[in-house]
Amino acid sequence: MIKIETLNKIAPCGTDLFDSDKYTVENVDKIGTPEAILLRSASMHDMTFNPELLCIGRAGAGTNNIPVDKCSEQGIVVFNTPGANANGVKELAITGLLLSNRKITAAIDECKTLKGKGDEVPKLVEKIKGAYGGPELLGKKLGVIGLGAIGALVANAAAALKMEVCGYDPYLSVGGALSLSRKFNYVKDLREIYENCDYISLNAPVTDATRGMINAESLAQCKDGVRIVNFARSELVDNAALIAALESGKVASYVTDFPTDDLIGVEGVIAIPHLGASTPESEDNCAIMAVNQVIDYIENGNIKNSVNLPNLSMNKTGDFKLCVIHKNEGGMIEQITTAISSSNGNIENMESRSKKDYAYSVLDISGKCDGFADKIKAIDKVVSVRII
Repeated sequence: MIKIETLNKIAPCGTDLFDSDKYTVENVDKIGTPEAILLRSASMHDMTFNPELLCIGRAGAGTNNIPVDKCSEQGIVVFNTPGANANGVKELAITGLLLSNRKITAAIDECKTLKGKGDEVPKLVEKIKGAYGGPELLGKKLGVIGLGAIGALVANAAAALKMEVCGYDPYLSVGGALSLSRKFNYVKDLREIYENCDYISLNAPVTDATRGMINAESLAQCKDGVRIVNFARSELVDNAALIAALESGKVASYVTDFPTDDLIGVEGVIAIPHLGASTPESEDNCAIMAVNQVIDYIENGNIKNSVNLPNLSMNKTGDFKLCVIHKNEGGMIEQITTAISSSNGNIENMESRSKKDYAYSVLDISGKCDGFADKIKAIDKVVSVRII
């Protein structure tokens, strides 16, 4: 039986996809010797991985809770589920734009203090409401930074609300571009967003280029009174610079799904406890996608939506399907094919793709191929070998 362990509760609509005749699924606090692990937000950075572990499926987009580099070194494929929770996050991002305008949460809190005032409540409501007014979204300019699955949905929803929407993403795909509203304006320089937009929505991943991108320098370029919503990652924002900008009035409000101690209680900050994907639909979609990707890799050797290895899918037509994870260096394919031919194997089909420092090669082989797996494992820079 193939052992699957989960570190968080994964929606049954996902785990039920595992064939009970082939797989056992168990929720654990400490990993044992599984072939695959499924998780949501549990941290894996202090964990030791067993040699049998083939893959990790993250039911969500971010993988900062997984030691991806260590997984690559050990030949463990790390999957995520981009787009599965996109609608849930999009809806909360639009909610964030609305919350940023009229101090709605503060107004609700003050309204609660009127409990017990009896017939005075209607008059008191009229008295306090003036402190919580704010602008409408209609006709205002929104800059969307990051136009992946979530950013594109945010842009389209804002356009439907009749906002003027522009966006920036140096890695915008053709499919992503085609999904955007015709009313959308693509810009090639972030400065255009900073200087011209009334609102900024952060939807970018955390990379060396984006970490701390909202900082003292970029905020200085922004319009006075800009409103910023962040439903992507906390690390995109320099909190100290953001707090200073709130105090000076440069930033009117900051809505974030990633509360930190220094932000909580700051005037102008609306901190939401990471609710972006907290919908039953998002959890179901993420679970189904993660499980299907894990099954396809375990049973067929196919990779889709991996953060550390390239996408590669190939049908099996020969006697063996050889799956090799290796360093992305010259001469590797030649050494692998030589090992197969010297073992009397015939390569019917082959595909090899790379992603940064690592590559994945899949070969469809016919023949007995005596000892070819051991020969390939012995090749320097080969990380893992699997026969299906």
